[in-house]
Parts: sequence; C-alpha cells; structure tokens
Amino acid sequence: MSWFTGPTIPYHLLQDFDYCQRVVRANSENFPVGSLLAPARLRPHIHAVYAYARMADDFADSSEGSPKEKLQKLDDWQRRLEAAQRGEADHPVFRALAYTMQQMQLPIDPLRDLLMAFRMDITCKHYDTTQELLEYCRYSANPVGRIVLRLAGYRDETLMGYADAICTALQLTNHWQDLGEDPWNGRPLYLPREEMARFGVKEADILQRRFSAAAAELMMHLIAQTRALYLQGEPLLTKVSWPLNLELGATWAGGMAVLERIEQLGGNTLRERPSLDKRAKMGCLLRGLGRVCR
Repeated sequence: MSWFTGPTIPYHLLQDFDYCQRVVRANSENFPVGSLLAPARLRPHIHAVYAYARMADDFADSSEGSPKEKLQKLDDWQRRLEAAQRGEADHPVFRALAYTMQQMQLPIDPLRDLLMAFRMDITCKHYDTTQELLEYCRYSANPVGRIVLRLAGYRDETLMGYADAICTALQLTNHWQDLGEDPWNGRPLYLPREEMARFGVKEADILQRRFSAAAAELMMHLIAQTRALYLQGEPLLTKVSWPLNLELGATWAGGMAVLERIEQLGGNTLRERPSLDKRAKMGCLLRGLGRVCR
C-alpha cells in the first residue's frame, strides 16, 4: 500500500472510524492530528489513537465528579482497552482501536502509559523537581510520538529518542501556554517548585495572577530549556519518509511558534493565552516544509 492510498477499513468498522474522526475535528490543537499532511494509510489509525486519548483526558479534566469518580472512569477506560486487545471491544473508539492494534502491530503499553498520565493529573497537583515533570511527560507525551512512529513502521530507538524530545517539548510548551488556566481548571501547577524557589517565585503570586520580574526570569529559563528539546529532536524530521515528515515538521514548527509567542509576551501567560491563527498555522506549514527539505 502506498503512502497516498488510504487503508481498506472493513465495512462494519467504517462508522467506528468515522466516530473517531469526528472527535478529532471537534477538538483544536496547536499541531495537526492525522491531517491531510499525514500519509493516507495512517490517518484513520491516528484518529483512533487520538480519540482514545482525548476522551480519557476529558475524564481527568472534567469539572464534574470527585477525584475518585474520575479515577474510576479511567479504570473503566483501561478495562475497555484490555478487552479490545482480547477482541471484546464494546465502544466505537475501542472497536476502531482494536483493529488498529491488530493491523498495525501496535503494542498496548504506550496506550496504558497515557492513562497513567491522566491519573497523575488527578492525583498530583504539584511537581517538586524538573525531573518529576519530565517523568510526567514520559507518560503524557512521549507515547504519542512513539505510537505514530510505530504506526508508520519505524522501530529504531534513535528515532524514538528524537520523538521523545519533540513530544516532551510540545507538552512543556502547552504547560507554559496554559499557565493562566491550568491551576484554575483543576489541573496541576506545572512549574517545578525547585525552579520557582531558585528564581524566587512564590506560588501564591502565580495563583493570584501577579507576574513579577522573577517570574519572567523563570519563564525565560523554562522557554530556553524547552527550545533545546525541540532542537534535540529536530533530526527526526529528515529521517522519516514523505509525507509523514511534513506532518511532523508542521507539528514541530507549530510548537516552536507557540513557544516564540510566549517569549514575545515576556513569559507572561497568566492573563493572555497565546495561540496560532490560520495565517500563523500556514506559516508553520511552510517552516516545517523548510526543515524537512534541508
């Protein structure tokens, strides 16, 4: 099957994959998700994985229900995942995902890891060290890149390492972008406490939306660390085949563009959440194209 030919989805699963595609279209991200930039043969499978993760993340983020009830929903989601692996799927997302796991030889472990991250969002509201935050990213972000590479047939650990760096950078960028929203929406304050102490930033000031010179220094430091991760992972863009490299290039460029917007704000995202409009996203596509064609 070529890169430009879509997969033959069994007739009885067409509605299930269509359901997953609707979940993708209903949510906005900084980066393309199984878009027309991705190889046609991968798009339905990427949509199935995204729908699985998006809906589980919504359980953790919901303003309704106690932490215990949210954890029970995630436990049930994992039960359904394991049932799907056994061929006993009972939900559109899991029927599609079961087919993807079978046809694309996708292991269950990275899918379980994502659920671990969503549980952490419920049970952990602070990260003491940068290492703890990176460990969270290992569960919340890195599985996504590894899944996409595996769907495309890549198994090389060097490539997986590049993907880890990009995915961690994307996750951190999202944390800095949402600094003015996360703690008020039940999510953790992702600023590591050791770094806050190092720069003299008080948690109470952040929670009261008081942005100081010390907070600006902290954010510039975190932005520099995040940019280094993007650059660490950049070689991946020239080591995978067309057109997957274009989708990855646009994703990489989108993350970098958001990071640059945060930097332009002096790191102050407590009252303004930077985002990309259609023109900026087109610029990211061109920037990504330039990176993959170097």
